[in-house]
Amino acid sequence: MQNPFFGKKYNTPYETPPFDKILFEHYEPAMMEGMRLEKEAIEALCTNPEEPTFENTILPKTGEMLENVTSVFFNLLSACNSPEMEELSQKMSPLLSEHSNSIMMNEKLFLRIKHVWEKRHELDTEQQILMDKIYDGFLRTGANLPKDKKEELAQLRTQLSQLSLQFSQNELHDTNAWTMHLTDEGDLLGLPESAIVAARQEAENRGLEGWIITLQAPSYGPFMQYSQRRDLREKVYRAMNSICTHDNENNNFENVRSIVNLRQQLAQVMGYKNYADFVLERRMAQDTEHVTDLMEKLLKSYRPVALKEVEEIEQLAKEKEGEDFTLQPWDFSHYGYLLKMQRYNIDSEMLRPYLQLEKVKEGVFSLATRLYGITFHQADDIPVYHPDVVAYRVLDADGTFLAVLLADFHPRANKHAGAWMTTYREQWIEDSTGENVRPIVSIVMNFTKPTKERPALLTLGEVETFLHEFGHALHAIFSQVRYEALSCTNVYWDFVELPSQFMENYAIEPEFLATFARHYETDEPMPEELITRIRESRNFQCGYACCRQVSFCLLDMAYYTLTTPLEADIPTFEREAWAPAIVLKSLDDSCMSVRFGHIMSGGYSAGYYSYKWAEVLDADAFSVFQKEGIFNSDTAQRFRREVLSRGCSEHPMTLYKNFRGDEPTIEALLRRNGITSND
Repeated sequence: MQNPFFGKKYNTPYETPPFDKILFEHYEPAMMEGMRLEKEAIEALCTNPEEPTFENTILPKTGEMLENVTSVFFNLLSACNSPEMEELSQKMSPLLSEHSNSIMMNEKLFLRIKHVWEKRHELDTEQQILMDKIYDGFLRTGANLPKDKKEELAQLRTQLSQLSLQFSQNELHDTNAWTMHLTDEGDLLGLPESAIVAARQEAENRGLEGWIITLQAPSYGPFMQYSQRRDLREKVYRAMNSICTHDNENNNFENVRSIVNLRQQLAQVMGYKNYADFVLERRMAQDTEHVTDLMEKLLKSYRPVALKEVEEIEQLAKEKEGEDFTLQPWDFSHYGYLLKMQRYNIDSEMLRPYLQLEKVKEGVFSLATRLYGITFHQADDIPVYHPDVVAYRVLDADGTFLAVLLADFHPRANKHAGAWMTTYREQWIEDSTGENVRPIVSIVMNFTKPTKERPALLTLGEVETFLHEFGHALHAIFSQVRYEALSCTNVYWDFVELPSQFMENYAIEPEFLATFARHYETDEPMPEELITRIRESRNFQCGYACCRQVSFCLLDMAYYTLTTPLEADIPTFEREAWAPAIVLKSLDDSCMSVRFGHIMSGGYSAGYYSYKWAEVLDADAFSVFQKEGIFNSDTAQRFRREVLSRGCSEHPMTLYKNFRGDEPTIEALLRRNGITSND
């Protein structure tokens, strides 16, 4: 079969990747050929005798084939993995890293780009922003450094690429390696029917009798919350918190140390004191001081709330178990659930029957229609990479094609945990033809699968996850910029979560819930009284949740503000780093760092604060909708026009102020959480 990556265009609707024709054996030759073609194109560009211009130096696309194959390969490495793909990724990652380094360190190419950059005042605003981004990208990869420093940087990046990949694969393998096989019904005490059915299905899938509990979120979360078997909760908790700490091939302790130290070395070769300084220079936060300031403000307002929340849960546990009862980490979720039930009589399982995935999907799509006028049409003619995946055509209000959306909702053994949005193609306007090339967008989640007994039913938290990833998708779908490097979600890292977290606000809005929340058996709408209890309970444990997020931010910044090599014991370093935000003790033998993919292998190194930064933005932005109407189409269109469609065509604070009229403050977030400012 001919390699589908060879050739300029895919013969598919909207030139989506031909997943049905892509075989494993196509990847390596396509990557090798893609690198060869890009080298040729770069060489031709560098030897062009004409004076460097924006048109002959910046606009030419040099790596289309390589981009096509790597976008498919690395996306599927997370969503539809195999041992063969993992092996190939280990082989190709250093080669791809070396290839990228050779381009960014190409002196002839850099001199041409520098020549254009020096005349950027002759360009329009968007061209200047692109020019600054490209020029800065070369500077930040060491193009201006002496030869020996360039070589050192190249080695560091290659090592980091390999280690990040190994870290991620170890985490996946160790997570999947652990299961708890239950054969006694007494072990299921307290579990809701949905969790029991899912556990039985998991056992059947493995050819076993009884029930299987895993460390995947749809299994782990309900077990820790509902199980009345304290001994089993402890077992499951210890398993989760010891992932990648065992004396086996999946141990990540030295990978953490190496990744942190290599990033520190990289930053110092580049002339920065530490890695955080290097990263934050190109973020909205700008420097560690602004990050620290935000964390301190959050802790000042939320930590007293969190301590009170923990105290209340401890008190309830003692009332039920006796005064000599000592609350342990594996107890917190369970007794927190009991307190929530006592106080609000609300629990995720009560909501599940009203949150059928297919109906939720219709509700989320309809929300986008109501706000922005866009529509979603299932497209069975568009190839997908797995039978679980559904493709949609996204059309604008006037019927214009906007994007292809791929939706992948359910867990499987060869799929990473969590949820994410990604693109197989981003948006740009073809300079020679004026064609507006539209994006191919994917949202990936891990919602409980349907069973023989009932359809896929979600928790409210999973509805929020859906809205979150869908918000990222809208950011890409609405993109209307000229240049690919500025389009879709190619924005400052601490701005990228605004569109996603903004959408989460709708999850508890009665009018939104009324559009889809109906009992899967009776078709009765979710009772108003239940919705009221949802809203009343929205801030339950908000202090604890905030402190937990801040603790992760502190850990991240502790690693990446180091100026000397990390030598400390990893668990000890971790405990000391996040101590100011900890309100619930953890075990001495537990460790988060070794499975903290966000900051080790997932792009959030020196950037985990972005979630809280964006939360301030999203609360502030949604306050505008609350004032003008949460479904106000004029407000929504302004948000689309000024934020969602603009990519990185202007500085994010400029974009935000164009929508909001002013810079954000923490006050809207505090109001949303029912907290009085301590300032």
